[in-house]
Formats: sequence, C-alpha cells, structure tokens
Amino acid sequence: MRGVLLAALIAAGPAAAQEAPPAGLRQSPIVVLDRDALYAQSAFGRRVAADIEAASNELAAENRRLEAELETEERALTERRATMDPDGFRELAAAFDTRVTAIRQAQDAKARAIAQQTERAQALFLEQANPILVELAREADALVILDKRFAIASADEIDITPLAQKRIDAALGDGAGLRPMAPRPRPETGEAPPAPATEPEPVAPRPDPG
Repeated sequence: MRGVLLAALIAAGPAAAQEAPPAGLRQSPIVVLDRDALYAQSAFGRRVAADIEAASNELAAENRRLEAELETEERALTERRATMDPDGFRELAAAFDTRVTAIRQAQDAKARAIAQQTERAQALFLEQANPILVELAREADALVILDKRFAIASADEIDITPLAQKRIDAALGDGAGLRPMAPRPRPETGEAPPAPATEPEPVAPRPDPG
C-alpha cells in the first residue's frame, strides 16, 4: 500500500467553503486518516479478520490430520519392508514420497491463498470507502487526505478516522458479498476498460476437506 493516501484533489467552490462542516469535522486544507485503524476497527475489517482466523484454524486442523495419516501410512510401509522384495518396496516408497510432496504443495497453496485474502480485502475496502473519504474531504474543504502515520505531527481536530469509520460502517456494513467496482470509462472514448481476468474475493476461502 502507498505511504500517503491521496483521496482526491478537490476544487471546492465558494458555496462549499461557506458551509459548516458536520459535527466532529473541522475545515482544513489537509486532513489525516489512520488507514490501518480505519480498516482493522471497521465492521468490514473485523469480519474479514474473523473469517481468515477461522480459515487458518481449519487449515491447521487439516494439516494435523494429514500429518497423522501420513505418519501412520509411513509406519505401515516400513513394517512391510521386511516382507517385500527391494524393487517392490522402492516403488511403493517412491509413490508415497510423491504423494507427500503433492499434499504439502496443496496445503502450502491453501495457506498462501488465505494470506493473500488480507491484502485483497484491504484493497477492496479502500476502493469501496474512497467515495466516502472524498465526500468527507469535501465537507472539510480539504485538498488532500494524508496517511496519519507519515505526518510528523497533526491536531486531533483534523483526524477524520472516527467519523470515516462511522460512515463506512453505515454504508458497507461487514462487507459480505461486496465485489470490486466497475471500471471507470476511458476519458478519450467513454468506454469502460476491460475488466481483469480475475476479481479478488473479499473473504478468505475455506480449505477443501480433503
């Protein structure tokens, strides 16, 4: 993610500048936002975190089950060694090793998929939240929203994080079922650019039972 969040450059007209901002929001050319806290404390972020924790726990349990099954199979194969000819045993051992490798690769892929859901969910959250942040910036007569982590110092009055969280929670809820917004039209043609081949999912996938 970028170090500085530029939500919008806003050309606020005289009428907008004269309007009083809503309670909890102070007019300022620059406002700050704690992006990490905004996501983590939102209903959307808390729901995604719970989903990912559940998927991670389920995957860990599946890994333990598979490990126990493979250990049992390995012991049985070792016990059969004394009664088998060397070539037959080597063939079974090679097949077992191939199966172990395939299982490990499949489980590693599931773990990576779960880890990637955090980044994808955060990107989807910011995409959906951006219009709300832009509106807050307009109400504050601000030209830019800065990531609070990279501001050397800032007054609490220009921190829009609490108000942004309330509005985003009201608009998005826990985010279940959300999908990325449709691509915006190209300025030169008015046509929407082609959609990506795959769209990020906002929730962590459940590991396959087998």
